[in-house]
Amino acid sequence: MAQTYSGSCHCGKVAYEVTASLDSVISCNCSMCRRKGHLLAFAPATDFELKQGESELSDYQFGSGTIHHLFCRHCGVSAFGRGKLPDGTEMVAINVGCLEGVDLERLSVQKVDGASA
Repeated sequence: MAQTYSGSCHCGKVAYEVTASLDSVISCNCSMCRRKGHLLAFAPATDFELKQGESELSDYQFGSGTIHHLFCRHCGVSAFGRGKLPDGTEMVAINVGCLEGVDLERLSVQKVDGASA
């Protein structure tokens, strides 16, 4: 069930609100996600609002360059990323650990083999 959450980086310079379902989050083993150790949830870009910090974000891209791996240039935390589905729909990948009031231990985590994709 979708709910609205507040999220931020560690230093608080980047903050957002997102409406998303945390019924199932993913743990991916691709080269980026494995190193970051994130649990991710996804939401349409229309359900995401960056409240502050656009100018504080740095962008890292690799491979096909279709995913914007964003992180705060001050504290280094990757609170979210931006990309598109194959059909062109803009999506936001949320680092669930950056959401306020979420108990990570209570989430249902689906493992995704991004390393083989």
